[in-house]
Amino acid sequence: MNVQNLEQTFRWFGPDDPVELSAIIQTGATGVVTALHNIEAGEVWQPEAIAQRKALIEKAGLRWSVVESVNIHESIKIASPLRDSYIDKYIKTLQNLGKAGIKTVCYNFMPVLDWTRTHLDYRLPNNASALRYHAPAVAAFDLYVLEREAALKEHTLEQQQIAKTYLNGLTNNERDVLVRTIMAGLPGTDKVYTIPEFREYLKKYAFVDAEALKANLTYFLKAVVPYAEQAGIKLCIHPDDPPFPILGLPRVVSTEDDLRDVINAYPSASNGITFCTGSLGARADNDLPGMIERLGAYINFLHLRNVHRENDGSFYEDDHLAGSTDMFKVMQAVIKEQIKRAKDGREDVCIPMRPDHGHKILDDFRYDTYPGYSVIGRLKGLAELRGLEMGIKRSLI
Repeated sequence: MNVQNLEQTFRWFGPDDPVELSAIIQTGATGVVTALHNIEAGEVWQPEAIAQRKALIEKAGLRWSVVESVNIHESIKIASPLRDSYIDKYIKTLQNLGKAGIKTVCYNFMPVLDWTRTHLDYRLPNNASALRYHAPAVAAFDLYVLEREAALKEHTLEQQQIAKTYLNGLTNNERDVLVRTIMAGLPGTDKVYTIPEFREYLKKYAFVDAEALKANLTYFLKAVVPYAEQAGIKLCIHPDDPPFPILGLPRVVSTEDDLRDVINAYPSASNGITFCTGSLGARADNDLPGMIERLGAYINFLHLRNVHRENDGSFYEDDHLAGSTDMFKVMQAVIKEQIKRAKDGREDVCIPMRPDHGHKILDDFRYDTYPGYSVIGRLKGLAELRGLEMGIKRSLI
C-alpha cells in the first residue's frame, strides 16, 4: 500500500518574521503555518488580507496549509454578554478562509495567556538555547510578584520557601525579565501584560472555573462547527501549554478525557484536534501513543516536539527525538493512523505536521526570532522527524 507522507510545514509569523519564506522552502517543507497576527483577536479577517497573505506564500513556492491561530476573544471564554457577537465574527473569518481555500484552522481555549515559559534562553550542555518552564519561578511570580491571595493555599510551605529563595536570588534585571516572560501575550505579537492588567483579567475569571470554561467551550463549538462544516474547514484545538492550571486560571484541554469532551461536544469531521506532543507530553500521565491510537481519527494537525520533564513540574524543550516522550512510538502511532485512513478511503491521509519549538543553534543566534522559532533549530527537528517517518514507513508498509 502506498501511503502519503505527512505534509511537512513550517510556522511563519508573516512579513516581519526574520525567518524568510526563501529560507523555509530550503528546509524541505512544502507548507506554511501562519496567521494574520496584526489583526486583534475577535476581529474579522477580511478576504483582501487573506488573499494578500496567501499570494505572498504561493509566490515563494509554498502553500498556506494551516492557519495558526484564529484566536478566540476573551468574551467567549468568560461568556460575557458580547460573546455571541464575537462568535459571529469568528464564523465570518472561517467563511472567508474557506472561500480562499484554506481549510485547516488551529485555535486554543487557554484563558488570557497563550503558552507560558519562564526562560527563553535556557542553555543546554552543548550551549544550544532552549525554552524552559521552571515551576519554582512560576510559584515565585504567583506568590510574591502577582501576590495572588489564593496562591498561598495552592502551594505547600516547602514550595513557598523554595519560591522565596529563588526570587531572592535574582537580580533586579533577572526579576524584570521573568515578569516580562510570564506576562507575554500571543505568539507573533510583542504584547506584554502589566501586573495591573493581568489582575483585572483574573477578576473577570473569578467565577469561571474549569467546569464553566468547558461549558463555554462547548457553547462555542455548537455555534461555530456547523458553519465550519459548510465552509469545508477542519478546526483543530491546541492543547493547553502547560497542561495544568497556572496563576489561578483554569485549563480544560490538557488530558485525553478533555480532548474526548471536545470531540463529543459537537461530533463532526470539522471538530478535531491539534495533537501537540510537547504540550501533552509535559504531563507524565498522558499516554501519547495510546491517545493517537484512540483519538487519531480526529487529528487534523500535528505539532511534534519533545520536552524533558522534571520531578517538580518543571520542563524544558529537548531535542525532537530526545526528551520524556518516545517519539518513535508517537510517529509509529501516527503512521498506523495514516494507514487506517488510507484503507478507509479518507482524503486526509497527508496530515500537516510541523516541527515545533526548535533550539537556537549555530547562526540562529544572529537573528532575533520569536522564541522557539529559530530556523536552523527547527530545520534540525524537521530533518530528524522526516527520517524517523521514512524509516518507520519502510518497516511497516
